[in-house]
Amino acid sequence: MDELDAKRTDLSALLREVARFGAVGGLGIGVNLAVFNLSRAVTSLPVVRCSVIATSVAIVFNYLGFRYFAYRHRDPQGRAAEFALFCFFSVVGLIIENGVLYVATYDFGWDSALQSNLFKVMGIVCGTLFRFWSYRTWVFRVRR
Repeated sequence: MDELDAKRTDLSALLREVARFGAVGGLGIGVNLAVFNLSRAVTSLPVVRCSVIATSVAIVFNYLGFRYFAYRHRDPQGRAAEFALFCFFSVVGLIIENGVLYVATYDFGWDSALQSNLFKVMGIVCGTLFRFWSYRTWVFRVRR
């Protein structure tokens, strides 16, 4: 019975972590899309450049949310290494996210506001799956 209780506890902890990650990530997506659409509306920058700016702003927002909310219970030692890893994996996620938008825009010519937002969201989903795995595995991991 103890093994079953341990598995339930582990699953419960994972679900809470996913919920906290989702809350921060959901707000980060809002920040990302707001900055993306604002920069598209008020500048003449190319669509992917607007997206990179928006993703960068969201990365800063997300680091603060993850460090001080979602993963606040994780080991606070080694913050410099944690931040460096976070930046590295965030840049990989940025490339994944904006790669989807780049291909849609420049390879297929889908660059209306609606199409750009659709492919931006698709890129966010792909990048988020990578980020969740990498952040919990390498950045905010449990140190024993």
